[in-house]
This record gives sequence, C-alpha cells and structure tokens, in this order.
Amino acid sequence: MGGISGIIEASLYIFGIILLFSSLHPAIDQAQTAAEKLQFIIENKAKYQLWMLLIYVIFGIVLIPLTIAIHEIFENNSTLFSKAMPVFGFIWSGLVIASGMIAVVGINAVGETYNTDPNSAITSWKTIETIQNGLGGGVEIIGGIWVLLISIMGLTQSIFNKGLNYLGLIVGSAGILTIIPALTDLGVVFGLTQIFWFLWIGIAMIKNGKT
Repeated sequence: MGGISGIIEASLYIFGIILLFSSLHPAIDQAQTAAEKLQFIIENKAKYQLWMLLIYVIFGIVLIPLTIAIHEIFENNSTLFSKAMPVFGFIWSGLVIASGMIAVVGINAVGETYNTDPNSAITSWKTIETIQNGLGGGVEIIGGIWVLLISIMGLTQSIFNKGLNYLGLIVGSAGILTIIPALTDLGVVFGLTQIFWFLWIGIAMIKNGKT
C-alpha cells in the first residue's frame, strides 16, 4: 500500500503539471491581469476545483498511508529523528488538504461576488491565494523536513538505495530553503525532483521495502 501510494503521489504531480500548463495555463500567465486570471478561473471553476482536489486534497490523503508505511520500514524507531519523521508527514498532509479545501470553497464565494463587485472579488481572491499558498504551496519547509529526515535515516540505517537517499537530501533541502524569501523559486525544484523521489520510493517499497 505504501509503494502504491508513492506512485500515486508522483502521478498526481505529473497530472497536475500537465493540466496547469495546458488548459489551466491562463490562470498563471503573467501576461494576464489579476482580473483576467480570476475571470478565467471562475469560467473554468469545475476544472480548477478538480485540479485543486487532486493535487492538494487527494495528494494529502494519500500521503497518510505512505507516511505510515515508510515509518514502519525503519528498524530502529526509538531515535528522535525516527519519532519526528511521521509527525512532519502528518502535519504536511493536513496542511496540503487544508490548502486545497480553502481554494475549492473560496472560489465558490468569490465567484458569487464577482458578478456584482469585481474589485472586491479580486481582493478576496488575492487574500485566499495568500492563505492557500502559505499553507501548502508557497513554503515547502514541512514537506522538505519530512523528506530530509527519511533520507538521513535511510542512509544511517542502510534503508533504500543510496541514490534514492541522496536524491531525498536534495529534495528535502530545496523544500526547506523555500522558507528564505529570496529562494522561494526553489519550490519548483522541490516539486519536480519530488516526482522522481515519490516514484522511486514507491517502486522500492513495492519490491521489498529496502531495495
């Protein structure tokens, strides 16, 4: 189940990226004004909500069994690192789920306001986006710590392939560094490299959990 969860997480990332840069691209197009972006999102609300549900809510739900399965693989769970590891996984899961739900519910409220008061709707949407990004999109420190702890424990206990653990060190470090305002663009590195990390760890766990 843990291995399947890892592959699902990678698949959700890939699907989300494809959808965002294809049919939902106007929502992030810097050439568009805030009003134009919001109007596009409202006009394509169902597709936008589906995207949010998949890459945030479903992603966060699937993260729970993956966190549990990874924790159970380690032989020595008495250390501080191993005890903290699943805690960060569960916190990240909760934050991601909350982030997606705020956006899904928020666009409904903003859509109702947009027809009568576009300026207020734009202001409200900016506020919602700020909260949503703060919880699960803009700063990836919680997810970064989770991956970093797994990778450190993997190296110290010889769990998983060394290449996978070294990749995890890169993924985790990139996520943690997004806490620095000047390095928030590392969130892209965190997301892209984590696709390969999720896929690799999923396959490893399906094989025998310690490959």
